[in-house]
Amino acid sequence: MPMHQDLRATCLLVSVGLAPITGTAQEPVSWSGDLTFHTFSIAAIDPATGEVGVAVTTRVACVGNGVPWVRAGVGAVATQASTRVEYGNELLDMLERGMAAEAALRDATANDSRASHRQVGVIGLRGGSAQHTGDSTSSWAGHRAGTNFVTQGNLLVGPQVLDAVVRSLESTGVTGRHLADRLIEALAAGQAAGGDARKGRVQSAAVIIADARPGRSRRPDGITANINVCEHPTPVAELRRIYNTISQTLGFRTLQQFAGQDVIQLRIMLHALGYFRPDADSLELGRGASLYAADMVEAVDAFRAAHQLSTSARGSPRGLVNEATVAQLWLALEAAGKAAEVQRQVANLTAVRR
Repeated sequence: MPMHQDLRATCLLVSVGLAPITGTAQEPVSWSGDLTFHTFSIAAIDPATGEVGVAVTTRVACVGNGVPWVRAGVGAVATQASTRVEYGNELLDMLERGMAAEAALRDATANDSRASHRQVGVIGLRGGSAQHTGDSTSSWAGHRAGTNFVTQGNLLVGPQVLDAVVRSLESTGVTGRHLADRLIEALAAGQAAGGDARKGRVQSAAVIIADARPGRSRRPDGITANINVCEHPTPVAELRRIYNTISQTLGFRTLQQFAGQDVIQLRIMLHALGYFRPDADSLELGRGASLYAADMVEAVDAFRAAHQLSTSARGSPRGLVNEATVAQLWLALEAAGKAAEVQRQVANLTAVRR
């Protein structure tokens, strides 16, 4: 799989609107008093780049708002099952103070009366990793660890889910790909192996990455990717689609050069208005005339600029011919007294050989 370009700015959060609930915070209705995320997750680091991240999916809305926690230059935490969100910052604080992950997790759970219902994974850039799966978590529940990652899950179809995650992460460990890319692929592998055992419920997924290297993030907290799909029929696939789109990975869109009779019509209109080959008395409409080539793009941009339509300098794509452009072309032709002649030429067009 190809490497993806650097994500140097925080990605958009993708979420759904929720109906306001009188007298309570605006959280998903499915979040109960005892917040529970039956799920599988990955917390990982890349020691070569210093990236830290978490990827997670579940059949509860907005998993990205509760399970994943990262801190640039420090590490990553996933807190799930009967979810105690406070574990996120508490464990990261301990890692930042220099505690080993095992000692930090042991201290964090020692005085927790509901530790048997919790599941937590923690990994640091320094200090190793640790995991906890309580005896009262929903079967199948368990965890796995590998070089630079921990993965954990509860209420899964079986251990094959985490086994698939491990295989994926280990296969991409020396590829140089960005951590978000690798984590989404590993999450998809776990999902393909069966994932969450429940069916017919709202699904969500998220990936969050932090990078402490100078110039990698425009945010003071170092977040470089934060994709939170609060609800979607296939949220892991949606994570991949969003990631590929924002990183402009080849394949995220169909590439082609436009060609057709509409391009010939545009050529005639722009020539009549003096924007395309104004020195030519007539246009050659033979081979190649139907291709939307660079000289046509330049003519369109000149026309748009002259008529106060948005241009590439204002953020629009180069060569944009939308409904507003077509309408303005006809208005300009009417004003120049050339609309009737252009309409006649357009009506007489025949198929052009390419």
